[in-house]
Amino acid sequence: MDQALILPAALAAMVVLLGFMFLSGGDNSSKKRVAAISSASGTKAGKSMFGFLKSEEGGSRRKQIEESLGKIEEVQKDKKKRIKSLESRLIQANWKMKKQGFMIMCVILAVIAGGVPFSMGADWKLCAGAALVVGFGLPRWWMGLIITRRQKKFIAHFSDAMDIIVRGVRTGLPLGDCLKIIAHESPEPVRTEFQLLVEGESVGVPIEVCLERMYDRMPLSEVNFFATVLNIQRSTGGNLGESLANLSNVLRARKMMREKIKALAAEAKMSGIIIGSLPIVVMALISVASPDYMTELYTTSTGHRNLMIGAVMMVVGTLVMKKMINFKF
Repeated sequence: MDQALILPAALAAMVVLLGFMFLSGGDNSSKKRVAAISSASGTKAGKSMFGFLKSEEGGSRRKQIEESLGKIEEVQKDKKKRIKSLESRLIQANWKMKKQGFMIMCVILAVIAGGVPFSMGADWKLCAGAALVVGFGLPRWWMGLIITRRQKKFIAHFSDAMDIIVRGVRTGLPLGDCLKIIAHESPEPVRTEFQLLVEGESVGVPIEVCLERMYDRMPLSEVNFFATVLNIQRSTGGNLGESLANLSNVLRARKMMREKIKALAAEAKMSGIIIGSLPIVVMALISVASPDYMTELYTTSTGHRNLMIGAVMMVVGTLVMKKMINFKF
């Protein structure tokens, strides 16, 4: 064959071979692509066949979670209502009287505060106001003051009680012995609260119930933290000493933050006290220095009305200033 024809024939054969290879490869790739799509659609179809079961399972689980959260919210609401009731506040104040005795005491004070001035010829409106303030306002205010003082003393020594438990657990003492040490060695009111906790546990009451009763007597977030740590440790295990050590550090940090806030708000509180007491002090000084100038304010109906309006405005202003300078922490 002519050499000039061999070269074009070889090139043509090469082109045909490459075309065949490309065409066959394209068919294989297209077949592979079709197979992949079909398999993917098959898996999707398979998933869609049982997808409704998973959606139903997810919906039922969501409903269970919502129901459990709703129950927890109801329990928290009931707990808050129970804490704010009169019986719970009497327990928080560590008063031994019952609800009926407290109400009888309030009625007696109201009768004395309103009946004695009325028998002496005082106006019935003033007598009714005095009976309302002395009989129903003063005892509750005094009880709230005692509760606040008791809770402050408890918070001041509660972190030391946690340190006692931490040291005892790290040295090998059981938790019950550490609680007994706190019940005998700690100052009041920590001693009384832990004594009741130890006594309840010694007669067979579960510690979860004892901690819940402790929170009812002392409704503080610190007690709630302590109860949560013990409950988690009893259910899941772990290093109790380390957990309570972290809790002690948190309590001390909260205490330091509380004192810092009090120091920063002291100036505003003093300004509020001065502003709130200034009108009363000025009125008293003018009444002493120039009684005739203030006579109409005390003896006429217009003066009485102005005194009532001024008293209401003073009370509202004082409450607003108190709300502005008292910080919740």
